[in-house]
Amino acid sequence: MEKETIYILAIESSCDDTSAAVLCNNKMLSNVVSTQKIHEEYGGVVPELASRAHQQNIVPVVHQALSIANIDKKQLSAIAFTRGPGLMGSLLVGTSFAKSLAMGLGIPLIEVNHMQAHILAHFIETENKSKPEFPFLGMTISGGHTQIVLVKDYFDMEILGESLDDAVGEAFDKSAKVLGLPYPGGPLIDKYAQLGNPKAFPFTKPRVDGLNFSFSGLKTGILYFIQRETKKNPNFITENLNDICASIQYTIIEILMDKLKKAVKQTGVNQIAIGGGVSANSGIRNALKKATKTHGWTTYIPEFQYCTDNAAMIGIVGFLKYTQGDFSKQDITAKARYAIGS
Repeated sequence: MEKETIYILAIESSCDDTSAAVLCNNKMLSNVVSTQKIHEEYGGVVPELASRAHQQNIVPVVHQALSIANIDKKQLSAIAFTRGPGLMGSLLVGTSFAKSLAMGLGIPLIEVNHMQAHILAHFIETENKSKPEFPFLGMTISGGHTQIVLVKDYFDMEILGESLDDAVGEAFDKSAKVLGLPYPGGPLIDKYAQLGNPKAFPFTKPRVDGLNFSFSGLKTGILYFIQRETKKNPNFITENLNDICASIQYTIIEILMDKLKKAVKQTGVNQIAIGGGVSANSGIRNALKKATKTHGWTTYIPEFQYCTDNAAMIGIVGFLKYTQGDFSKQDITAKARYAIGS
């Protein structure tokens, strides 16, 4: 019996990236991302401006995704979209567009949990790349989330630990802001860290029970350290930028790795898959590769295009749900807070 060809149009609009992708079964045909530059001058995402930009971007981005995939909208099997979590105004744009298009084409609508999608991005068909086997530990690290998840099956996930306050991406970006670096500062810390000494300035790691995280104390500690040192030497940041960035990055990675080691010990599961924007960080990638050798873990690191918010990861969840006949009704609404296990 010939395998059914399923074409999924996926839409992602949870924060400040408008993205559309087309998948043929589990293979990506296109993955278009329009990043909103307007937030750079404000040093962070402004929700109202983000939703307005999504309204301007969504039609051209979807058109481009269909065009690159060389697919007519009449060939689509279903529309998958990010229901949450995220910024409500941004989510509403993607949700409304997906509902309207699915209704107009008379095809199924599939809602996707953004955090599940970061983990399931590993199942997009990629040449010469192996996929995690169940069960595995998923660590989602992004601007809005830090979680360790036990993944028992595609849609059977249990949160083992998460951040009690700031997300890891926030810790990077806010530390960069203290150093006077432009937004988004996380990638710049990574860039300068590669030129510095990671043990030049020791920062205190927060003590948090279990597998949960906390980054607000570290962030405050970095702020006070910079204030203290610049009072003594006004040129402290410029003279020590590489070492400061390397020390910040080293501390954050140590926090993440300590919790991962604990999770492996607690569950007996030594397959690790990371996801989310911060999984593009070179230091984290290197630490995981090292752990593969020293601890005998099997690690799965996504391609850069699947790290940050993108619609291809929404599309793979859409495909998996399509094969299970898991469709949404037209009265579905966006959810700013949307737990991974719900």
